[in-house]
Amino acid sequence: MESIRRQNPQAALMSLEAAAASARSGFACVFSTADEYETALITERRAQGRYTQSRSYWPLTLFIGCALIVAGTVLLLA
Repeated sequence: MESIRRQNPQAALMSLEAAAASARSGFACVFSTADEYETALITERRAQGRYTQSRSYWPLTLFIGCALIVAGTVLLLA
């Protein structure tokens, strides 16, 4: 507190203004709207490969298995 009293009022005011500007800049957001944020987020996730479709053979395997079960049941009952 004494260091502020020893400075002249103009220097103290400039110091406080600089501290306030520094504090405000810490809370600034890069995006001005939520749409900009979501667009950037989706672009980043696409670059990481999160939205690519993976090939899964489970549906085809289950279909063939069910078809074989039905065919086996028909052959047993016929």
